[in-house]
Amino acid sequence: MVIENMYQAKTHLSRLVEQALDGEDVVISKAGKPLVRLVPYEEIPEPLVFGHLKGQISITDDFNDLSPEIEDAFEGYLPS
Repeated sequence: MVIENMYQAKTHLSRLVEQALDGEDVVISKAGKPLVRLVPYEEIPEPLVFGHLKGQISITDDFNDLSPEIEDAFEGYLPS
């Protein structure tokens, strides 16, 4: 664990950031009292929201009907 006082942390911030990115525990203190822990930033992914395109997309009735060219290309692979 790396413990730096506030003044040293200001002077050596780049080095402390690199140490935190390398997995070291970095603590910044003031007057000998630990104040904060420097940790790598972890981006929180935005939650998926379904339904954004509702009403904007339509599927034709013949969507699953294969053209003769497609049927010929997949001959022997499609179930009877």
